Amino acid sequence: MAAHRLDFGSGVHYSNFVIKIGQFPERYMAEKDKTGSRKTIAATSQMKTIMADYFASLDRAAKTGERKIAWCTSVGPAELLQSFGFLVYYPENHGALLGATRTATDCIPSANAIGYSPDICSYLTSDVGAYLKGFTPLAKAYGMESVPKADILVYNTNQCRDVQDWFAFYAREWSVPLVGVHTHRQIKEVRGHHVTDLVAQMKGMITTLEEVSGNRFDIDRLRESVRLSLECTKLWRKVLEYGAVKPAPLTFFDASIHMAPAVVLRGTPQAVDYYKVLSAEMDQRVKNGIAAVEGERHRIYWDGMPIWGKLRDLSELFVSLGTNIVASTYCNSWIFDAFDPAQPFESMARAYTELFIVRDESYKEAYMDRWIRDFSVDGVIYHDAKTCPNNSNSRYGMPQRMTERLGVPTLVLNGDLNDLRCYSEEQAKTNIEAFIEQLDQQKSAA
Repeated sequence: MAAHRLDFGSGVHYSNFVIKIGQFPERYMAEKDKTGSRKTIAATSQMKTIMADYFASLDRAAKTGERKIAWCTSVGPAELLQSFGFLVYYPENHGALLGATRTATDCIPSANAIGYSPDICSYLTSDVGAYLKGFTPLAKAYGMESVPKADILVYNTNQCRDVQDWFAFYAREWSVPLVGVHTHRQIKEVRGHHVTDLVAQMKGMITTLEEVSGNRFDIDRLRESVRLSLECTKLWRKVLEYGAVKPAPLTFFDASIHMAPAVVLRGTPQAVDYYKVLSAEMDQRVKNGIAAVEGERHRIYWDGMPIWGKLRDLSELFVSLGTNIVASTYCNSWIFDAFDPAQPFESMARAYTELFIVRDESYKEAYMDRWIRDFSVDGVIYHDAKTCPNNSNSRYGMPQRMTERLGVPTLVLNGDLNDLRCYSEEQAKTNIEAFIEQLDQQKSAA
């Protein structure tokens, strides 16, 4: 099979993607999902095991104090925290779990009642609301009585300002230190002064991190964490790039679930080992011609956040329409090409600033154009998430410009990542079906 050269970086980072066909254990062969929807990924069982181990270690540390716990935003600076020996907890993962279990909408009013607006991030309001109610889906999933109390909270505003306010709630609640990185926004090209600024901010945390952890900063430990994160990100990129194959062996809905180790275990050997297994399974699917969506007719790019509480329903709808969402902006958020263990601070600063969400409109449009071209995308769906304007790219004319520039049909879905009161299932289903019918007509005309 020919190699696919995929250029998804900032213009200087490239990836040569070669599908290598090899032997794969029989137990990892794809099976039909019990619901009759998309194909089950066999590696899921291993992912569940390492995620359970991760949460068990957090629960144990919270109860015994055997290790200090640092809360961190999902895109960093986790590597720095790991170098001090912290167990790292990611409340955004908890927010997604609240959304996926459809319990978020019941928790949000509790946060609203103490002054948090219903218009701000529903990860924030559902998580704070769940805390106020004394509820967590971690209890059913992993036997945890509560979220683990932080010894320190560390944020990065490269996603939005809400993470700072979110972490500040818990800093006040528990009287623990709050430190963070303030990332530049609306960047066309990442320049030296952006990197220098973030390096200074991260290095400025070291004294506080030493005091809380009880450990001195060790540059070699940081380099090892960055090395493991780089290996993880390369494997995760490879997994996502299988979406370029026709028919694609995985979907956006698969990736939204299987990105979990890249989020919470980045910088650890467990994440690296897992993505080697997942990548091998994708290799085997390609070898056997196994499609995630049987009879794949259309290929879609999804921009914006998942609608966590409707993930399964939307997955089954697209399967019924013979349509695969083969690529997304969201799942790529944990691709950090810039990591370099030889220059850990500088490369972390660059990696955290190269993120799609941090960039200006011109960069975002060029980035998406490459994905649309290289993944043979037929249409683009923009999710306009009510409480997540930073991850909604449909509000300033981008879909219209994309259609004019590329001739690719676009659809804007109104909804939210967690607050299902912002989402009309009937309207969304009608709009999606009409959109796919439009794609059918275009193919017939061609």
